[in-house]
Amino acid sequence: MSENIPVTSNINIASFGHLDPPEAYLARQPITTEIANIVTAAREGIRKILHGEDDRLLIVVGPCSIHDEKSGLEYAERLAKVGEQVSGTLLIVMRVYFEKPRTTIGWKGMINDPNLDGTFDMGSGLERARAFLLEVGALGLPAATEFLDPFTPQYLADLVSWGAIGARTTESQTHRQMASGLSMPVGFKNGTGGSLQIAVDALVASQSAHSFLGIDADGRAAIVNTSGNPGGHLILRGGTTGTNYDSESVMTAQNLLRVFGLDAHLLIDCSHANSNKDHRLQGGVFKNVFEQRLNGNKGIVGVMLESHLNEGKQSLGDDPSELEYGVSITDACIGWEETEKLLTETHEALSDSKVGALA
Repeated sequence: MSENIPVTSNINIASFGHLDPPEAYLARQPITTEIANIVTAAREGIRKILHGEDDRLLIVVGPCSIHDEKSGLEYAERLAKVGEQVSGTLLIVMRVYFEKPRTTIGWKGMINDPNLDGTFDMGSGLERARAFLLEVGALGLPAATEFLDPFTPQYLADLVSWGAIGARTTESQTHRQMASGLSMPVGFKNGTGGSLQIAVDALVASQSAHSFLGIDADGRAAIVNTSGNPGGHLILRGGTTGTNYDSESVMTAQNLLRVFGLDAHLLIDCSHANSNKDHRLQGGVFKNVFEQRLNGNKGIVGVMLESHLNEGKQSLGDDPSELEYGVSITDACIGWEETEKLLTETHEALSDSKVGALA
């Protein structure tokens, strides 16, 4: 007589869907030699900026998230032209974010729901994300993204020059371990509450070797052994306690980094809590941070801006076809005109300061 064993696993799983392994995506959508050179050169340029070996300013700029490839590519084409014009003083890297962490619920990004309709066709989402990165790379423009799901890097990381771990996941052991194995420089944001210590701990952890469970290129469960990522750095983004882009807050952060034996070079996010989630304040934050840099704080090596073709944001309703072109559906962004002005004026100011120093 057989014993009736109660079901104890997958009780709340509705279904499983098949996903091709990373190797299949990379084979169908291979990186080209030209794009690989762009990625490699940008990573090395960022590394030099982070270590004070290159006095250019790193600018990570672009839409809060990519939800429409057409408008995203138009933005990339414009940014690539400006990036080439200002390359002597600025290293422009485009935000190409496909994964969005949510405080509760909401659209989680192109990889999770590429059709914006709740069908969650993640296989297509990964393919479309990779295709978009290839198009951006073909323009000669380096790409930046936030890594959220620990499987995603196996599908996309070869096309990414700079990575971020967000404020909600900086404290996560899983993400610290993942970052320790990533091939590009990775920025850690301070916690949503404003804690710097969370990000400093993440930097220490990510620079160390780890062993953890993951997947390999064939999509098989694997023990992933890393050597540690020497390109980790801090990003100040403010928090519930207030902004942290002012000179006193920046010096406090730099001193804390030194206490832990870490490089005191950092980036400042002009959006999120540093702009009180008001996109109209980003420009003012940017100018304040840039003034600190001009006034001698060379430890400020980069800034982040959320920017799209048109300013503001819109809600994702039931009919994606009704969305306004070139407007964010996640965080509000500044428009292209303001973005271009900030970049060109910064380039001119840095060029003038160089001329003055040589005079």
